[in-house]
Amino acid sequence: MAAKQSVVQKSRIETKLCILNLGIVPYEEAFELQKKMARCRIEGEIGDHLLLLEHPPVITVGRNARLANILADSQFLEKEGISVLQTDRGGDVTYHGPGQLVGYPILNLKKMRPDVQWYVSQLEESIIETLQNFSIPATRVKGLRGVWVEVYKIASIGVRISKWVTHHGFALNVNTNLSHFELIRPCGLVGVRMTSMEKVLEKKVRMDEVKKVYAAVFSTLFQA
Repeated sequence: MAAKQSVVQKSRIETKLCILNLGIVPYEEAFELQKKMARCRIEGEIGDHLLLLEHPPVITVGRNARLANILADSQFLEKEGISVLQTDRGGDVTYHGPGQLVGYPILNLKKMRPDVQWYVSQLEESIIETLQNFSIPATRVKGLRGVWVEVYKIASIGVRISKWVTHHGFALNVNTNLSHFELIRPCGLVGVRMTSMEKVLEKKVRMDEVKKVYAAVFSTLFQA
């Protein structure tokens, strides 16, 4: 708990975007940290932040989710070491795990553009431009959130905005165990197939390189 508090207090002096590389963090801890930082951002106690991290295996259930979209039973999930957690983000059911880059922006959109659709589009654009740096042609699909490579989904987006301050964010499959997505209907979409940077490029991708590229792209797109 002390480590979480120090992150928030240390960032009080930041006036521009601060990007934190947190490594692998249990989902519950990251969720509590986001909520704390979002409250501090609303109060003007900290500046804008981007948290970059990975999670241990977990299925998260959004506000609009149907539990029927979790296809595996609780005993199987427990055996696989995959927890199931309720969250307050938008969207349906998704999976997080090692090898997946998760980004949680804590931004005051009043300082940029108070427009939810614009924000989601910018998040998608940040992922598309990052993938372009690795020679992966990614696109949007009309009517669906997220980022796609041909007919395969490579990144998911689920956000929450309170008083125009954001939290939650995106998950980009880098070297993710894609078989775990077969345990759910990702984002509640029937028949959706997931992919990863590793699968597209047919080789492992260094997470630190993806983080470095993403941080640069995000900083450019979200300059207040």
